[in-house]
Amino acid sequence: MFAKVLALSVVALIAWAIVARASEGAARDRVYVVRPYDTLWTIAERSGTNDPRELVWRIEKRNHLASATLVPGQRLLVPR
Repeated sequence: MFAKVLALSVVALIAWAIVARASEGAARDRVYVVRPYDTLWTIAERSGTNDPRELVWRIEKRNHLASATLVPGQRLLVPR
């Protein structure tokens, strides 16, 4: 009985992995060019989010930033 449940679970997992894909509605990241006096917080606020904290974290992670220091002219990918 256990073998049948295990086999059925494996088949279901494989079928789900084949069928699962990213949604069509997933938006691409936008490129933001840093201006003088920009901070990650101000960039996140301008992106129209209610709570900029999560977007600041996502910008840091997406761009592999080691610190919050930004340079004017630097290009950042801002997740939507």
